[in-house]
Amino acid sequence: MNVANEWRSARVKSIRDLSADIRLIEIEMSGPFAPAAPGSHIDIAVEIAGRPSTRSYSLLGPGRDGVHEVAVKLASDSRGGSAYMWTLKPGAVLKTTAPANHFDLNLDCNEYILIAGGIGVTPIHAMARALAAQGKDFRILYGARTRSDLVLAEDLRALAGERLQISCAEDGQRVDIAAAIASLGKEGELYICGPIGMLDEARAHWSRSGRPPANLRFETFGNSGRYPNAPFTVLLPHIGRTIEVAKTQSMLEALEAAGIEAMYDCRRGECGLCALDVIAVDGVIDHRDVFFNEEEKAEGHKLCACVSRIAGTSITVDTGERPA
Repeated sequence: MNVANEWRSARVKSIRDLSADIRLIEIEMSGPFAPAAPGSHIDIAVEIAGRPSTRSYSLLGPGRDGVHEVAVKLASDSRGGSAYMWTLKPGAVLKTTAPANHFDLNLDCNEYILIAGGIGVTPIHAMARALAAQGKDFRILYGARTRSDLVLAEDLRALAGERLQISCAEDGQRVDIAAAIASLGKEGELYICGPIGMLDEARAHWSRSGRPPANLRFETFGNSGRYPNAPFTVLLPHIGRTIEVAKTQSMLEALEAAGIEAMYDCRRGECGLCALDVIAVDGVIDHRDVFFNEEEKAEGHKLCACVSRIAGTSITVDTGERPA
């Protein structure tokens, strides 16, 4: 059950490939249009294996003339969302939400570091545009696996000049998060979007630095985990149900498809509304959220059903539902 989601019609205005597996999609919104704040995203209704679902995509900027831009990477381990988005053609009709923001940019700070990992560059691009427009002191660290993944490097270079530092794994480089934090002024803020491993590293270094927790802000994408996607089983002993989760499904999607009512909002592992109590696990929980801290993840008492998975056979949870 989504707590706040107002859908509106939209249309694909244009499509442009930024690389072999990253596509820029312009979406023309219906109804009143307002520029989106940096860090905003929209939800898009998609169809996966014949079933309706929802995916969230960060916006590249505030938008203009009623049009928003998203960049979609065709993931090799896609649960189906990116594959669906890549079937779209100009003129296709969509249902989307208005922009929402769980990754707010504070424009009252004096110094910023922005860190992007792979396709996590999309909200970072929007933030860089806003900071450049306001003449703020900011630096960008942009890392990716391959040079072809650095699709927005030239845009960011135009905004940041020499303040952009690029790291490419195929060249033996990686983003030095510890050094970046050490170089940031005491009141500076760090914004990071990337795979869960990158975020965990940033959170660990930030915590050890003794800096204010509120000055580190982050967002991830829900398909980034420590283990590859594999099917598993969810056991619901309080109602005597067993639910199979396919490789291409999230646990939340599998529960919904089985008619199990579950609370959710962001579907990105950020809000914690879909968190379920864990009773037992045959395997390892692959926490892919940024809601729980490392201690809570290690305890394994809860998990975010919208993104987290099991590397193993099964998990027994309590959804709160009881027999009528």
